This record gives sequence, C-alpha cells and structure tokens, in this order.
Amino acid sequence: MIVSNSTPLIYLGKINKLFLLKKFFSKVFIPQAVFEEVVVVGKKGNHVDAMLAEEAINEGWILVKECGAYLPQLKEFGIDKGEIEAITLSLKLNTHILLDQTHARIAAQAVGLKPHGTLFVLLKALKKNLLSFDDFIDSLEQLIRSGFRLDQEVYLEAIKKARAIKGKKGI
Repeated sequence: MIVSNSTPLIYLGKINKLFLLKKFFSKVFIPQAVFEEVVVVGKKGNHVDAMLAEEAINEGWILVKECGAYLPQLKEFGIDKGEIEAITLSLKLNTHILLDQTHARIAAQAVGLKPHGTLFVLLKALKKNLLSFDDFIDSLEQLIRSGFRLDQEVYLEAIKKARAIKGKKGI
C-alpha cells in the first residue's frame, strides 16, 4: 500500500510502466486532487496515461480516497493541492508516498514521511527482474523524452544505482 501524487502516475503511464505499482504495492491510494489532475484533466487532453490510470481505478487497485483536513504548514512549502492532499493522505494512512518534485519531497520529509519517486519504482523493477538493465535505461530515456524533468546529477545517480544492481545480479 502506498499513496501517490500525480507525477509518478502520469509518467509511469506515459512509458507504459504503471503496472509496476500494482506489482509492488497492490493498492495505490490517491486523493481527489490527484484524481482530478491525472484522470479528469488528462482525459480532456486525450492522454494515454489518463486512460491507464482510470482503468486501474476501475480495476480497484488505484483507490481514490478523501484525505480530510490537511496540515496548514504544508502550504508554506509552495506545493500544489495534489501534493498537499497526497502528503496528508499518506500521514492519515501511515504509509509511504510517491512524490517526484523536490519541494514536495522536502515538505513530506518535514512532516516525517520518507518519500520515494518514479525512479525508485524503476530501480525496484530492475532489482526484482521486472526490467532488464537495458529496459531500465530505455525507461529513463522515455521519461525524459516525455517531459519528465530529471537533473543531470539525479540521472547519473540512477545509472550508478542501476549498474550496482546489475553487478549484484551478475548480468
């Protein structure tokens, strides 16, 4: 079980890897604001990732859940409504959270959460043999081509971690 913000859902959908979330977490909770951003707005733009997320909701492994009252101090971090609701929901459910934006990750850490992101999911897939090393590299490239913002330092660190995983497997 995990809570997700919009970006991991959108970009894993864009590279056709949304199914990895089901494999690793079985249930993915999203707040209403994330549903609106990913599915409602995404479908208006006819985005494939929106259709995949909606399909996962219909299948019952992505669940839209009310987050309740959020911590007022979260607004001080300049994060959007979806990020605020996702952090609040993660606290309420006492579970891990998927966030990619730096400021949202800082906000999550400030309230005691340990955020993970899209790259964490792909590295976990490599570790669990759901992706080969080449598939991992291709996925990174697809993410970047689809608009995923990835700092060069973070990109290089992801490659380093992937090589370490590859080395442990003796590939």
